[in-house]
Amino acid sequence: MSGPDQPFLSAATDLLGPRGLTTDPELMAPWLTDWRGRYTGQACALASPANTAEVAAIAALCARHGVAIVPQGGNSGMSGGATPDGSGRALLLSLRRLNTIGAIDTAARQVTCGAGVVLQTLHEAAENVGLRFPLTLGGKGSATVGGLISTNAGGSQVLRHGSMRAQVLGLEAVLADGTTWSALTPLKKDNRGFDLKQIFIGSEGTLGIVTAATLKLEPAVAQRTVVWAGLASIQHARRLLLMVELALGDALEGFEVLPQNCLAAVLANVAGARAPLTEPHAWHALIELVSSDPAADLQGLAEHMLADALSGGVIEDATIAASEAQADAFWTLRESISGALRAKGTAVQHDISVPVAQMADFVTAAIPAVELAWPGCRAFAFGHLGDGNVHFHVTAPPGAVRGEWEQAQGKAVSRMVHDLVTQWNGSISAEHGIGQMKRDELARLGDPVALDLLGRVKQALDPQGLLNPGKLLAPRGGNA
Repeated sequence: MSGPDQPFLSAATDLLGPRGLTTDPELMAPWLTDWRGRYTGQACALASPANTAEVAAIAALCARHGVAIVPQGGNSGMSGGATPDGSGRALLLSLRRLNTIGAIDTAARQVTCGAGVVLQTLHEAAENVGLRFPLTLGGKGSATVGGLISTNAGGSQVLRHGSMRAQVLGLEAVLADGTTWSALTPLKKDNRGFDLKQIFIGSEGTLGIVTAATLKLEPAVAQRTVVWAGLASIQHARRLLLMVELALGDALEGFEVLPQNCLAAVLANVAGARAPLTEPHAWHALIELVSSDPAADLQGLAEHMLADALSGGVIEDATIAASEAQADAFWTLRESISGALRAKGTAVQHDISVPVAQMADFVTAAIPAVELAWPGCRAFAFGHLGDGNVHFHVTAPPGAVRGEWEQAQGKAVSRMVHDLVTQWNGSISAEHGIGQMKRDELARLGDPVALDLLGRVKQALDPQGLLNPGKLLAPRGGNA
């Protein structure tokens, strides 16, 4: 299929100028493959508008010419949601130049910033005025505000602060016809109908192009206590979570779990990594406690809680990080798991959730079920037990060929994992979005009424189907 005609490209160049539009293959190439290297597409051009007005103008031009738009932030997504297809007809729309951070309102604890602001830059800006943005993840050096909003990103602080949806106070977005909808001023109470910003959060650029947002900030952390505990089972981890919630309440910021085999993989593959405890344990819990009150005795409360957990047989051993460096080292162990498992060989990864109270039992049932069904495969579950979201990786049998196994047996393994999650009333995408990777699985397993409603909203806001086609929702009438 041929790409857009020359009049469109000429008009786009007139709108954006040479800095704002390029068709140079070398300049476009780094942005045409997703972060995981699973999807590579083509685009008629790469547009890099400098402000919302330019985004609106190029969207209106695309609408007139029937040119699809694939919005992109830091290109660090996990589901291929920001990669165009192979037709070469779509315009790749980078939001990275929309990187302005407005004046931070320290009294209201909020800030308005552009969609292209990098998460780490936002963290630093908040820290400079004694505040913090309470969402972080491994890709903070490349992930952008617009991408985080479009995928409703999570991270390690969701337990206390919620996902990106909970951080957004106001929003601005450009619609498929080039109209700009702006509601950046937050109101505590506003009953003028639907909360329209919510339909754009998590919609992966299929309903509108997020250009700016007003975000909630929190007081800076005055105290931080990080605990590593060894446990006999993931059920014991669940019991420990309940104890920590009861004893420390809002101080609990993160509660991560990992089995011994994940820790062993990290220790074998990360130079200088050391086990926090002297003996191995079937499962481990990483607990982060924080307070904005300098007078709070977090360590004392943690020591008392751990003593009760040890005497009650909930934990087998534990240690409290003696310094910020040691606390960061504990988190490095957790954040290195995905890379360590990749080093073990080819695998399929799943970002799933089930009700928090059922996660321990789900993991206990799902791991042996998958390994029994697929001899030679190994299943690993780790992640955010506190909010019911774990990363469920399944490594291929020895000798499997990378690339071939994922496309054959790997897809069947994923179908089984997703079937299990659905049986447990869970979600096949907890925090990474649907993109193109899980689109057909959502169509297969999603509630038909919910899918129909999503399709109706898409049709209403994007009747030509120009915004991020092929992502999130299968085309009406079947899968593409």
